[in-house]
Amino acid sequence: MDRREYIVAAGAGLAGAVAGCSGQSEAGSDSEGTTDNRTESGTSGGGSTAGAEPTDTGYSVSMEPVGEVSFESVPEVWVANNGSWADMGIALGLDAPEGVWLPSRYHTQYYDEIPGVSVDGSSIRKLWGDSGVGKEQFYEIDADIHVMDPNFLQSRGSWEQSDIDEIESQIAPFFGNSIFSTGYTWHDYTYYTLYEAFEKLSRAFQRTDRFEAFQSLHEEFRASLADIVPDSNSDRPEVAIMWAGGNEPTSFSPYLIEDGTSFKQWRDLRVRDAFAKTDVRDFHADRSKVDFETLLDIDPEYMLLRGHEAKTRSEFEDTVVGFLESDETGSELTAVQNGNVFRGGPLYQGPITNLVVTERAASQVYDVDRELFDRQRVADIIAGDL
Repeated sequence: MDRREYIVAAGAGLAGAVAGCSGQSEAGSDSEGTTDNRTESGTSGGGSTAGAEPTDTGYSVSMEPVGEVSFESVPEVWVANNGSWADMGIALGLDAPEGVWLPSRYHTQYYDEIPGVSVDGSSIRKLWGDSGVGKEQFYEIDADIHVMDPNFLQSRGSWEQSDIDEIESQIAPFFGNSIFSTGYTWHDYTYYTLYEAFEKLSRAFQRTDRFEAFQSLHEEFRASLADIVPDSNSDRPEVAIMWAGGNEPTSFSPYLIEDGTSFKQWRDLRVRDAFAKTDVRDFHADRSKVDFETLLDIDPEYMLLRGHEAKTRSEFEDTVVGFLESDETGSELTAVQNGNVFRGGPLYQGPITNLVVTERAASQVYDVDRELFDRQRVADIIAGDL
């Protein structure tokens, strides 16, 4: 069987989806952090929910915006857009992807929490270069499936539709959705929750048993959070999530808590967004920045700074926190004075990463000092011991 033999059906779903990406609508959110009344536990209403359906030549899986993709055999060699999809693959017991856009943002150190699980991030090829993402890399890797949103390639990678068509016809299909953020205006189709996307990937790799085991573990994990999060909104912490570049940041890129998967831990912990009732706009909206003076006006209880996930807690304290404490203006912030400046979590998270960073987040804002999930159970599921 030639692995390039596949069918992209559903009326050329990809081409239709790309043509429809000029719309400005975005998914709305409710008070529980769900998207379009869908839960974080798996599929329900809204969007396409077709799974791995048998065909005469194999099976097919539906994913917006690519439509229905049919496979004649289970993919083996794969590449991923980012750490969200890469982590889903590891959770399914797959080998690491051959490449991701930016391996530096796929934080494989989280696997140190899981016995017997490790990924050598240095072995994963960096797809993004000075001139974007080159097509020649796709030919060199010769993957069976490209787990990435083709519209993201066109929006951020400067690809044309003809480039997408070429790689699909010559190598393998695209199968992905940009789920980490709802801030892109071109993304006018379904945003999947983490577990909706995870289910679809499990069907593509025919490992739905591992998905179902993770789903059960995740539901138990979320139920345990109910004992941690205060019932009253006023008793929950007010946080400012920002990107802080370098070890001595004086300006910050604000992130308003939204429905993307990169905010899942904060939605599940039901924190209050310090920027929500201000004039500050999300970084995705207009590449906005806030300085110390603006932060002093808002004065959040907690500052959660992204861009430092590669650091340990002590390294973060010795550099970023130490600088803020010594800065004449920064040291006036309540969060700095109270020792409530923490790493804000990764942009990309899958099912394993989410368990680790949610537990860490609970320790940061609720002073939880116990394990909230069974590490060995996670390892067993990954190994297929269900």
